Amino acid sequence: MTATEPEKLLSPVLSASWAEPRPYTLETYRAYDGYKGLHAALRMDPDEVIALVKDAGLRGRGGAGFPTGMKWQFIPQGDGKPHYLVVNADESEPGTCKDIPLLYANPHALIEGMVIASYAIRCHKAFIYLRGETVPVLRRLHSAVAEAYAAGYLGKDVLGSGFDLDITVHAGAGAYICGEETALLDSLEGRRGQPRLRPPFPAVAGLYACPTVVNNVESIASVPAILHRGKDWFRTLGSEKSPGFTLYSLSGHVANPGQYEAPLGITLRQLLDISGGIRPGHRLKFWTPGGSSTPMFTDEHLDVPLDYEGVGAAGSMLGTKALQCFDETTCVVRAVTRWIEFYAHESCGKCTPCREGTYWVVQLLRGIEAGKGALDDLDKLDDLAENINGKSFCALGDGAAACLASSLKHFRAEYEEHVNGGRCPFDPAATTVWADRRPSGGSAAGGASATDPSTAQEKGVLA
Repeated sequence: MTATEPEKLLSPVLSASWAEPRPYTLETYRAYDGYKGLHAALRMDPDEVIALVKDAGLRGRGGAGFPTGMKWQFIPQGDGKPHYLVVNADESEPGTCKDIPLLYANPHALIEGMVIASYAIRCHKAFIYLRGETVPVLRRLHSAVAEAYAAGYLGKDVLGSGFDLDITVHAGAGAYICGEETALLDSLEGRRGQPRLRPPFPAVAGLYACPTVVNNVESIASVPAILHRGKDWFRTLGSEKSPGFTLYSLSGHVANPGQYEAPLGITLRQLLDISGGIRPGHRLKFWTPGGSSTPMFTDEHLDVPLDYEGVGAAGSMLGTKALQCFDETTCVVRAVTRWIEFYAHESCGKCTPCREGTYWVVQLLRGIEAGKGALDDLDKLDDLAENINGKSFCALGDGAAACLASSLKHFRAEYEEHVNGGRCPFDPAATTVWADRRPSGGSAAGGASATDPSTAQEKGVLA
């Protein structure tokens, strides 16, 4: 398939092999230069590997965008303690769906990245903390890890280097809070998943009170390409302060939802051009740049560069690059209510602002959605958002406050319409996400399904 001009904006790296019949196998991964980055890393000193990743400018792909090499550098050396690497694969942010398809289609990219990262931080035991509901991915990871052991990429004396590494795949029990790195560590240790007080930070006292690096799946999976192709190549993609490639999860009222791998700094307008735009006959109303926990944008923000600086300057966060798009049929009050119902349900209850604040926000929103609210309820919502944001124990409360505060900022008139009209002005049947995404006789429009990633290469897409 010949790429159209907009599709040339894509940069398939992690998704380069997804069109193959069996992209998840070691044989296919090697055919796409798999494990060449590891060979390069093992010829270097561990500190040189850290310096290379740091100089490349790779930033964490799980939310905050913290420099990956700098996080590795924080691990103390010569302390006499074991070091650990933990990969956060507990993907559960509403709208975020990049890590699970990546693991399903290309698990060896993560494994190779883990070996490189472990070598760099002098770690001999690494863990993958996977969301437990994703059983097919769990099986695929176990199979890929077994392949890596058999090929000498894991275990004793990796590739004759004298370096030893074991990887354990751990299935979590399905709690959103375990996406927070210290709650994840508690869960991995067999305790209830709740955020820890910091300091000490995981780099000093993480898993089993030992120095620990916690990285997102995509962050680690991006490392092998840097070692193989070099930091200069990596910096040719993306922007100056946000270099490289990344996966954008495009979902909602769009013609062709899916995973679009592109350089950082691409805009939503460009991604919509590639994906066929908003569903026919409709227009964009609002969208999230990084999942529901990031302040929402409107159609005025279509040309905001989707990198950490561009999105931050526009008043939101890039987060996990979960681009949820909603058209004019969507009730903002209903959407925000559903999001905060999720956050209230998933709150671990450890701190009062989040535990009590999200509960009361839900009560007020339900009343407004049902047409039983009052105008002063909007001021109460503003007050609640202010008292949750920055005052909760972890970022869960901040995320709930962000979507609420931004919706009031951009769509206060719609809230007032619910109150003054005594009902929701939107037809519930018309606000559901468009379901008719499949063209006649084919797979998901714009790419392959998450269970059949074999037809996605032309666009660098996994739907």
